[in-house]
Amino acid sequence: MFISKFSRLGAHAIKSMVKAPYFTPRTSYLPVVHNHYLRTLRHEPFCTGAEKNADEGSEEKKKISVTFVDKDGEEKHIKVPVGTSMLEAAHENDIELEGACEGSLACSTCHVIVMDVNHYNRLEDPTDEENDMLDLAFGLTETSRLGCQIIAKPEIDGIRLVLPAATRNFAVDGYKPKPH
Repeated sequence: MFISKFSRLGAHAIKSMVKAPYFTPRTSYLPVVHNHYLRTLRHEPFCTGAEKNADEGSEEKKKISVTFVDKDGEEKHIKVPVGTSMLEAAHENDIELEGACEGSLACSTCHVIVMDVNHYNRLEDPTDEENDMLDLAFGLTETSRLGCQIIAKPEIDGIRLVLPAATRNFAVDGYKPKPH
């Protein structure tokens, strides 16, 4: 009995909407908003396609050069999209930078050493949380940073990052991490 009353109420609401003065059988049932500052807007489902087209010349296409030097001295040159952390870039390019906490500032396994002081000075200052984690890092230097906190931007194009010979992790010795 409740369902039939409810359905009659819904049918009544639809009929009253159809009888409304701004709706006719030949017009759309989606309201149109007219604004002289913006083009005519029609309320439609959310779509991210317009956002992608608007950002054609955005930072997403820009890449910077980064060189990773592993513990054996081998260099690997990669291109990193602006806005990507060095931890993510290392994982995408099969560089052995662990990142056990996945960039949540809960470990020091993505510890890297910035080779050039000029590049180091162009980075954002480390937060207190990052400094706390760096205190636990193996082979700490004056230009040490966590890879998860170094975000690619045009000012650091050409940066060289050295991976320390070891990390402090509570995993079994000899464990080789696999990027997520």
